[in-house]
Amino acid sequence: MTKVLVLYYSSYGHIEQMADAVAAGARAGGAEVDIRRVAETAPAEVVTAAHFKTDTAHPEIEGPDALADYDAIIVGAPTRYGRMPSQMAAFWDTTGGLWMRGALVGKIGGAFTSTASQHGGQETTLFSILTNLLHHGMVIVGLDYGFKGQMGVTEVLGGTPYGASTIADGDGSRQPHQTELEGARYQGKRIAEMAAKLK
Repeated sequence: MTKVLVLYYSSYGHIEQMADAVAAGARAGGAEVDIRRVAETAPAEVVTAAHFKTDTAHPEIEGPDALADYDAIIVGAPTRYGRMPSQMAAFWDTTGGLWMRGALVGKIGGAFTSTASQHGGQETTLFSILTNLLHHGMVIVGLDYGFKGQMGVTEVLGGTPYGASTIADGDGSRQPHQTELEGARYQGKRIAEMAAKLK
């Protein structure tokens, strides 16, 4: 069976919800799926003062070598000034040994994200994630236009061809819209199906 890892960082739970949806899609695509999060690197006083969500059902990833056990890796992170946050970047900075061995070459990769505003850097954040995956030799699968939910302009919604996304609003009050979760499920399923074809 194809093995898929959904690896994420979430400050307020929006990306965690998207990770669950991506994983559900990958399971619907026939994959065995693990959901893991990267370590929180912000000081405890910052986490408390900013009211980060600290309760989660998903364990922390064991370390970078665990990535080699999967046929596909789907990475989710919110934006920080138009790029992935330091917590996710710090994890990828530990993957040099995998890169040296070519351990991820030919595996399927994808990304998903969230921003506070409609034009808050979703695509640049996705590219900041995808750049790491491409340097590892991974084959990228985005949110293709087979998912019609990202078409149209009648509602403000996330969703780009580079990956599923959601919009959280400046105060984090907006939760992922059903259409955004459907996009995450669609992308997860497509990635699982592509990984099975390449395996």
